[in-house]
Amino acid sequence: MRFSINGEEMDRSSFWVKDWKIILLDQRRLPSETVLVELSDLDEYVDAIKTLAIRGAPAIGAFGGCAYALCLRQGCDPSDAYNRLLNSRPTAVDLRNCLDEVKLAYEKEGIQSSILKAAEIVEGTIWSCRIIGKIGEELIHEGARVMTHCNAGALATLNWGTALAPIRIAHREGRNIFVWVSETRPLLQGSRLTAWELSQEGIPHRVVVDSACGYLMRKGEVDLVIVGADRVCVNGDFANKIGTYGKAVIAKELGIPFYVAFPETTFDGDCACGDDIPIEERGEEEVLEIGGNRVSPDGSEAFNPAFDVTPGKYVTGYITENGILDRGELLKKTPGPTPQRSEK
Repeated sequence: MRFSINGEEMDRSSFWVKDWKIILLDQRRLPSETVLVELSDLDEYVDAIKTLAIRGAPAIGAFGGCAYALCLRQGCDPSDAYNRLLNSRPTAVDLRNCLDEVKLAYEKEGIQSSILKAAEIVEGTIWSCRIIGKIGEELIHEGARVMTHCNAGALATLNWGTALAPIRIAHREGRNIFVWVSETRPLLQGSRLTAWELSQEGIPHRVVVDSACGYLMRKGEVDLVIVGADRVCVNGDFANKIGTYGKAVIAKELGIPFYVAFPETTFDGDCACGDDIPIEERGEEEVLEIGGNRVSPDGSEAFNPAFDVTPGKYVTGYITENGILDRGELLKKTPGPTPQRSEK
């Protein structure tokens, strides 16, 4: 991922480990400021996840795995570190999957093995998302108008993205494409983060309010929708940022292809259907305030679910590192090991 800090051009992932500390591109401050923060202990790791300094299911998973390995190296209680990281956000299953892999490595072979496993998860996540981009770009024809929701780009996945990976690769191959960026209330991950990533790449796009997306689809201005996921169930139901479900229903009604892009770590083989997914509810101030300024009357309360569940019947296909799967193929799927990087 390319970005600039104080005039210095950088090409890095959304976080990395240096001198046994995690260096993180703070997503809370984008796009107005591009700031790196240094994290060095369990309290800081947990806070970074809870406050969305790091966000996006694959990124949270890889970050959690690295944080856990570093905590083990620092002599933290293994159970306490595991539980605090696991409970920092409940919906994205990548966090549990990656923590479990690092925990198993530690229990089998010790701290050094856990550190190597965390590094393997990082590399595997980057590799998976690049393959997702290469596989998914065949869906994006010359002149395609793609709609997306929230941020499923490099910020959310370390590099490349899930939903944005096919868009990135199609653009880099010279295809003339256009992206409709749904703003994603209440925290504006679309207008703040996805638009920032597309701007860095020079990909043509426009930000639209969430409630304008159905209007655009009905007018014939959208050729396909691609979104990411925070947890995908065995039956094809999936959780993603609140507002995804409505887009899927409208796309189905209008005959617009609707795709979900995700790596192996986002699949939950223990979750039968969407009703079993825990949905995070965040503080009401995120809805009642914008930029710290209250926009609702005193005394008004808010309901703030961070995610919704989209039934598999609305999904045209699942873009994975194993190909574009239909719902029937997903039903036969069993989780596998973390993918290994096989190419640069």
